[in-house]
Amino acid sequence: MMKLWMAPGGLHIEPGEAKDAKDLARIHAQGFFRGWPSEEFASFLADPNCPVYIACDARRRISGFALIRTVADEAELLTIAVDPKARGKGIGRALLDAVFADLMMSPARRMFLEVDEQNLSAIRLYRHLGFETISTRKGYYPRPDGSAATALVMARDLG
Repeated sequence: MMKLWMAPGGLHIEPGEAKDAKDLARIHAQGFFRGWPSEEFASFLADPNCPVYIACDARRRISGFALIRTVADEAELLTIAVDPKARGKGIGRALLDAVFADLMMSPARRMFLEVDEQNLSAIRLYRHLGFETISTRKGYYPRPDGSAATALVMARDLG
């Protein structure tokens, strides 16, 4: 039985598949200075400990995705990205809601993530969803100008 979750704008969320690697790499590159290659996404998609959740329409056109890794009783949000044309519509939140719903059926009890301290919209969403800053990583994210941004390490209990 395939898992499906509802998302805004007539989209739904379903598990990612190997054939999605190029679309994920394209969307990721639109949101991050250093995008990941499709081969890296293909590797994640093949790993049962790294589920990918995609927000797509009925024709499976992907508008966003979330990639997590689970180890023992912990989960980490490795990356989340929404197509620039679809941002601000609640897709990121819907993706994370699907992740949380799925993790409730797993041994994971705590979730972690890293976010650029200047990504205020993402930080607002994460705080709204119960994440709290637990530490920082200076010089973690490379920037186009050669400088490096600080990452906030955030966590939340899963229940």
